[in-house]
Amino acid sequence: MARREQVRKAVALRPSPADQALIRAARQASRRAYAPYSNYHVGAALRGRSGRLYLGCNCENAATPMGLCAERSAIANAVTQGERRFTALAIAVRHPVPAPPCGACRQTLVEFCENLPVWLSGSRGRPVFTTLDRLMPHRFNLPRGRGR
Repeated sequence: MARREQVRKAVALRPSPADQALIRAARQASRRAYAPYSNYHVGAALRGRSGRLYLGCNCENAATPMGLCAERSAIANAVTQGERRFTALAIAVRHPVPAPPCGACRQTLVEFCENLPVWLSGSRGRPVFTTLDRLMPHRFNLPRGRGR
């Protein structure tokens, strides 16, 4: 499914004040992105169950597959600080059309969240709302081991 079509299927809701703060944080994180090759700046803000916000931005590399997406950067930031349960995600791009997370980020997100609320924000227009379940209805799962 094309990115524009995915965004069109998202719901146009008004974000709550807490979600507006989450979206602002994602926009701020997008300003820190390291994107010298694509000039496509992405920021992510992940709200933990504790209420703390964890930010991430994309970090490109000349060896393209070695780059890191904003969403996985935010998750790594949160996990490093001991948070593993999340209540919402905002993704902001410095491009007119909002962008959903890539497949690798979706799979990483479902490792920690079942039906995470997701706000997608472009540089123009209102943010759009969707959920992780809508973005990834069929996910890869393994049985959880005892060591977890």
